[in-house]
Amino acid sequence: MTALEQNPLPFFIDGEFSAPNGRGTYADINPIDGSPNFDVLEATADDIDRAVLAARSALKNEWSRIDSDSRARILHRVADLIDSRREEFLRAEIADTGKPAALAGHIDIPRGAANFRVFADLIKSLSEESFRMATPEGGEAINYTVRKPKGVIAVICPWNLPLLLMTWKVAPALACGNAVVVKPSEETPATATLLGEVMNEAGLPHGVYNVVHGFGPGSAGELLARHPDVDAVTFTGETSTGASIMKCVADDIKDVSFELGGKNPGIVFADADFDQALEGTMRSAFANCGQVCLSTERLYVERPVFERFTESLVARAEKLIPGDPYSKDTTIGPLISDVHRDKVLGYYQKARDFGAQIMTGGGTPELTDDLGGGWWIEPTIWTGLEEASPVVREEIFGPCCHISPFDEIDEVVALANDTQYGLASTLWTQDVKKANQVAARMESGITWVNCWFLRDLRTPFGGAKKSGIGREGGEYSMAFYTELQNICLKV
Repeated sequence: MTALEQNPLPFFIDGEFSAPNGRGTYADINPIDGSPNFDVLEATADDIDRAVLAARSALKNEWSRIDSDSRARILHRVADLIDSRREEFLRAEIADTGKPAALAGHIDIPRGAANFRVFADLIKSLSEESFRMATPEGGEAINYTVRKPKGVIAVICPWNLPLLLMTWKVAPALACGNAVVVKPSEETPATATLLGEVMNEAGLPHGVYNVVHGFGPGSAGELLARHPDVDAVTFTGETSTGASIMKCVADDIKDVSFELGGKNPGIVFADADFDQALEGTMRSAFANCGQVCLSTERLYVERPVFERFTESLVARAEKLIPGDPYSKDTTIGPLISDVHRDKVLGYYQKARDFGAQIMTGGGTPELTDDLGGGWWIEPTIWTGLEEASPVVREEIFGPCCHISPFDEIDEVVALANDTQYGLASTLWTQDVKKANQVAARMESGITWVNCWFLRDLRTPFGGAKKSGIGREGGEYSMAFYTELQNICLKV
């Protein structure tokens, strides 16, 4: 029996799937039709203690002393096993999220494996520094740095890209010799749990990778972040949750790495390749039913092409097809939960209340009976709202986009940057000089020019303003997941 065949879904602690009494169970719901997938154990404080102790013991005993080449070989084995069990991971991801198989099979599962390969290779080539200096008495000393594992890392994950974003943090943490305790979102616990089987098969020492389940405040997430034997916390999710975690770790002065919310702008100049900009904007607004922190929710289109671009985007959005995730015809999935759908529909109502012109959507689709119980929603495009509207100011995290015209570069840069967030932005223009000048003025952690969701995994990733703290990716991940020690040797 595999881990996902157990009911309730167990924890993975010290190399074993365990199902203690816990606080009780809650239902994991399939967003496609509203049916239950399985029950999930909610961790108690004792469960968190066991997981953190297992991680701490693994650090003291074996894992941190394994050389980087050996760690890399294990992580490559993990990646190979994810690939070999692709269909199993795909089914688990779809059951939890409802996203089309074409999307999850192209992005989520391959990137989950790729994360382990990238960081396994990077750890073998990571350099350390040394400096020679004169001593006051005329002698010489050498200062050199040593990278050490940071310790036990709490990995608190979101529900929108469960495997991808979890492995994005777990892979570099393990590559650097840390041990982790993962708390996946209560909405999407399956793939993190399944990965425990892979870790054992790959030969990862027991206790290095642990998984506990539960909610955030007052539950597993808070208990894990507050635990005195957790050395650092990495989190992807809402800005308000990041603020709560910061309060939890403040007394112990734990290091944090946060990728938080966004209200990302897209700018389409009149000289853009029209078809390229249209296709890219479609993806950035509606991929994964808009449940991507990097999604474009605010679009500014230069006035000469505003009407044409808006009409074309509306026409494309109306061709998105909800349905069976395994059907080749399905191009959009549901939202993650009934609670989240209610939130997004609330913004749809606010748009009407503030006088938006609804170009398409604005409600829920009519579907067949077998899908009618799911958390489906219409892709929606508005125009005509003031910049002060909550629909334009606040992150919605759904398949929706507000479009406004602009006339001048300075005007659109000011509009794009007028937000508390600073995660991502997109520019569409064939003028390279303009692209460079405008991109440099964008107040965001990443700016895409004539593309979206394209990034070398070695580059820094993170947000400005209230969109996050720190950077991960490549050597920037290694900086967070290691402690640098300087040794000064007088010779």
